[in-house]
Amino acid sequence: MEPSSLSNKPNSYNYFVVALFLLSAGLVFGLLGALQYIIPGFLKEYLSFEKIRPLHVSSVVFWIILAATGSTLTYVQQHTKRKIYSSFLMKAQLAIFVFAIAIILISYIIGVFGGREYWEFPPLLALPIAIGWILFLFNVFKSLKGLRNQPVYVWMWMTGCVFFLFTFLESYLWIFPYFRNNIIHDMTIQWKSYGSIVGSWNMLIYGCSIFLMDKISESTHYSYSRIAFSLYFLGLFNLMFNWGHHIYTLPTHDYVKNISYLVSMTELLIFGRIIYSWKSSLTQARKNLHIESYRFLLAADIWVFLTLFLAILMSIPSINVYTHGTHITVAHTMGATIGINTMLLFAFCFDILKSKNNAANTNHKYSLISWAFTNISLLIFWITLIVAGVLKAKWQMAQTQIPFSSMMKSLQPAFIIFFLAGCALVLGLVAIIQRILRSN
Repeated sequence: MEPSSLSNKPNSYNYFVVALFLLSAGLVFGLLGALQYIIPGFLKEYLSFEKIRPLHVSSVVFWIILAATGSTLTYVQQHTKRKIYSSFLMKAQLAIFVFAIAIILISYIIGVFGGREYWEFPPLLALPIAIGWILFLFNVFKSLKGLRNQPVYVWMWMTGCVFFLFTFLESYLWIFPYFRNNIIHDMTIQWKSYGSIVGSWNMLIYGCSIFLMDKISESTHYSYSRIAFSLYFLGLFNLMFNWGHHIYTLPTHDYVKNISYLVSMTELLIFGRIIYSWKSSLTQARKNLHIESYRFLLAADIWVFLTLFLAILMSIPSINVYTHGTHITVAHTMGATIGINTMLLFAFCFDILKSKNNAANTNHKYSLISWAFTNISLLIFWITLIVAGVLKAKWQMAQTQIPFSSMMKSLQPAFIIFFLAGCALVLGLVAIIQRILRSN
């Protein structure tokens, strides 16, 4: 499973540089947004909250997309032991993404919107994203050349490629009056597509995770195991149906909600079980050789179970009525995007970008401190959001409500802790980003 290229830097290096820049930008925008909770009106004239929120969300979403595609392209080459089918398509995809993302972020800053939720930019800007993804899909499929006798991660990569394109296009059905004019159908399709998009990039990330676990253990046990293929098929089922817990508050068919309730979190449970079993089977020598990647896989495993616990509670309809639209939903999102996805993507970054010259320095005490500091800060951040969400849920469901402004004022202590924990989290993440870029 060694890279085919003899170059010190992989041909996906620029993907990770751009992705890490977007993560850094997302962290800055997130801090500014948190500060606006404490100081209402802060930077309102230049970067109001309606601009900060999509700047933060889009930066983090594109961090995940670019890092996941860069990791997949690299591991496809390591799996096949050949160069990617077309390095030109690989460069073209990145150039198209960078151009589109730059225009999207600029459009937010100048106040030009026109989209929905994750994709609040004008719909026309979705075209280069779709074109870039088609190039990625074509490159991956041509490089892999079939599914016969392939390990589970190849199935995950191919499925993630296809379903992301499908759900991304589905998220733009609202531009057609047939869908837009029926509010229930419109919201159902919209929330369904967003849930499935997350499931699609999870397929890419989980596939890379299993590839990396095999690489570290020098065994193909997990990529051909029954439990890994169970994860794949359950992940595929969840990709199609686990979005249902987003629409408990909509008057849609009960069977959709019941199916989503049954399957919504089983995928995380199996994924956590795979990492847990893999950790137990590793020798200390294998852990030390890949200590950076191992630590972030360990962190992701911990966050899988924390996120799973919260998500199971949120998936219960009687509880979801209270939590929907509160900071508990934000806590769930942060646990998934930072605790799971970002920790896994950091594991890939350290594995792919680590040069042999720096391999001996990865067990430095500073590395362990920044890892622990980041995860402890994230835990405090996560708990504070849950507390704020519980208080807001209590206000939402109260028979006699105090004014919204009074409720928000009562949450100020939680917002202050939330902001301070966010500052600590940003410091930890920036330290990790710096080490990733210096490791090559």
